[in-house]
Amino acid sequence: MISFNSQGKDMESLCVRVTKTSGEITRQKLIDLGAIDKNLKIKQDGENLLIPVLKQVEGFGELSKDDFEILQKEEPLAGIVGAYEILGDIAIIDQHESDAEGMADTLIKSNKIRTVLQAESPIEGEYRTRKFSFLAGEKRTETLYRENGCRYLLDVAMVYFTPRLSTERMRIADQVKERDKVVDMFAGVGPFSILIAKKFPSSHVIAIDKNPVAIKYLRENVRLNKVKNVEIREGDAMEEVRGIQDADRIIMNLPHSSIEFLDTALRIIKKGGVIHLYAITHEDDLFEGTLEKIGNIAQLADFQVIPLDRRIVRPYAPYQYNICIDFKVI
Repeated sequence: MISFNSQGKDMESLCVRVTKTSGEITRQKLIDLGAIDKNLKIKQDGENLLIPVLKQVEGFGELSKDDFEILQKEEPLAGIVGAYEILGDIAIIDQHESDAEGMADTLIKSNKIRTVLQAESPIEGEYRTRKFSFLAGEKRTETLYRENGCRYLLDVAMVYFTPRLSTERMRIADQVKERDKVVDMFAGVGPFSILIAKKFPSSHVIAIDKNPVAIKYLRENVRLNKVKNVEIREGDAMEEVRGIQDADRIIMNLPHSSIEFLDTALRIIKKGGVIHLYAITHEDDLFEGTLEKIGNIAQLADFQVIPLDRRIVRPYAPYQYNICIDFKVI
């Protein structure tokens, strides 16, 4: 329920209370969930921030109510209405948009966009790629994307990449320490690995991927970002982890099947090490089912796990979410 105050300038709304240090991460997550009220201004309350939301959301603590200043509405960017994302100078229109050609005509007029594509399939196959149709601009699928102070050359039709994990990648990187050994089991073109390597030059990052095209771009991105502490391994993660011991941290960003590789990860993690496991779950069982599977697999390998954090990363499909569970192995 929302209501105006007697002055008509503020509005009462449900809100999420977070510390200032976690404010930006929480804001991005709420945006990804479609839960943040963009018509209201985030407000400060002591050492906390109050973020107005449109609906009940799970995984953000107990909601409260407060009054918020109403923001002046702005016109949509370039008058574009519809779902799309931008990677470098390529705009990708959602496959379900019926007026894709009209959107493309508007997007290509932006001086930042050189190519407009429309997705023709969901993410699929062993290498998690999509099919595209060309709509406007230059006929190409390679672009240079900048994120978190790093540059990534990639081919959107040949490798998996989403800009929607930018905040999540920084969240993980911020937990790493100097001299940590980090294993990125499904590295792609390197957005986790290179960010970590750049932030922590004394760390040792082992980046693994099965897609030879992703590996080609990963090598190029290591060069582009001038990092010297990334070890690249091409092949199946179950095989390529051979010889790795005492990893401090393992990133398992293969949401549909990460759990199948957990026993492999447990063989190379040190006692006290942390695993970040990503999964796709239904809203009726966001975390508990996956936590139970993690616990059972660890027990079979004579390990115990201590959950550290569990979070919704972004919506994935109707009633489904991309989640991450962080846990310590002991």
